[in-house]
Amino acid sequence: MSDVFSTFTLSDLDSRARHIFRDIVESYLETGVPVGSKTLALSGGRSLSPATIRNTMAELSRYGLLASPHVSAGRVPTQAGLRLFVDGLLEIGDLGGAERQRLEARLAGTEQSSDQFLEQASGMLAGLAGGAGLVLSPSAAPQSPPLRHVEFVALDDGQALVVLVYTDGRIENRLMPRPEGLLPASLERAGNFLSARLKGRRLEDARADILEEMANGQAQIDAAAEGLIKQGLAEWSGSEEATDNKRALIVRGRAQLLDNLEAQTDLERIRLLFEDLERKEELIALLDRTEEADGVKIFIGTENPLFSLSGSSLVIAPYRDAAQNILGAVGVIGPTRLNYARVIPMVDYTAQLVGRRLGPNAR
Repeated sequence: MSDVFSTFTLSDLDSRARHIFRDIVESYLETGVPVGSKTLALSGGRSLSPATIRNTMAELSRYGLLASPHVSAGRVPTQAGLRLFVDGLLEIGDLGGAERQRLEARLAGTEQSSDQFLEQASGMLAGLAGGAGLVLSPSAAPQSPPLRHVEFVALDDGQALVVLVYTDGRIENRLMPRPEGLLPASLERAGNFLSARLKGRRLEDARADILEEMANGQAQIDAAAEGLIKQGLAEWSGSEEATDNKRALIVRGRAQLLDNLEAQTDLERIRLLFEDLERKEELIALLDRTEEADGVKIFIGTENPLFSLSGSSLVIAPYRDAAQNILGAVGVIGPTRLNYARVIPMVDYTAQLVGRRLGPNAR
C-alpha cells in the first residue's frame, strides 16, 4: 500500500471519489466521529446510494486514504489522507477584517513588555485554535509570574502530574516521573511545602532558598518528598539558563488538549503529547527549522518525529522583523483533526502581528 501511495495524487481520484473523500474528511475534522456510508447518503446531497458510497469508501481505503478504527465502524482519514486533503482539497481563505481586528485587539497594549506580549500571543492561539499555543522567542527566556499554589497528583503509570497555579490565573500541568514507593501522603506534603514557600514568589527566585532549607535539614519532610521537590525544581525553574541568551519556548493552553476526550486511547495520546511538550530543547530545534521555509508549515502525525507517538499535528509559522529577518516562530499543536482551515490563517496572521511588535526591538 505504501508503494501505491508514494506516487498517489489527487488527480488519481475521479470526481465522485474526490467529493466523497472531501465530505468524509470535513465531517471527521468537525466531529471526530468515524463517517459511515448511510450518514453520507443522508447528508451529502449528492444523490448517491449507500452502496455506491460504500464501494467508493472501500476504494479510498485501498489507496491508504481512509481507515476503519473498529469493525463495522465508519471510516476516518489516515495520516496520508489528511496530508492529501490539506495539500489538495483544503480551502484556506484570508482572515476577514473583523477577525483580524479581534486578533489585533487581543494583542494590543503598549504597556506590555515583550515577554508579556509573547505570553499573551501563545495563550491567545491556544484559546482560539483549540490546541496548545507555542511561541519561540527571539532571545532569552521570559520570566514566569509568581506562583499561588502547587499540587502533586499521583497517576497510575508511575508518574505524577504537578499543577502550577500562577498569580495571574494561569494554570500549568506538567508530567514528571514519580519516585518508586512515594506515598500519596508524601505527594501532599511536597505540595504543601512548595506552596508555602512559593506563594507570591517566582520559581527562579525561590529555588536557591528552598534547596538550602532542605540541605540544612530544616524542611521537615521525608526523603521521598524531598527527592520529588529537588527533581521538580531542577526541571521547572531552569535557573541555570536564566542568565544566558538561549531561545525560550512558551507553551500555553495544555488544558485545551484535554477537551473532548472520547476514549482511553485519547487520554494516552494526550499523556504522550504532554511528555513531548516537556522536551523543550528538541521543540526549539524543531521550530528553528521553520526558518528554512516561507509561510506556514504543517506537520501531521509521524511527519514530525518528535510527536510521532502522540499522533499530533503542528501548524507553525516564522515571524520576521521589517528587514524580513526571521526572529522566531508561533504555532499551534493539537490532535490531527485540527480545524486546519481556521488554524492556518490564524497562525499566519499572528506571526505577522508578533513580527510587527517585536521586530524593532528584538535584536
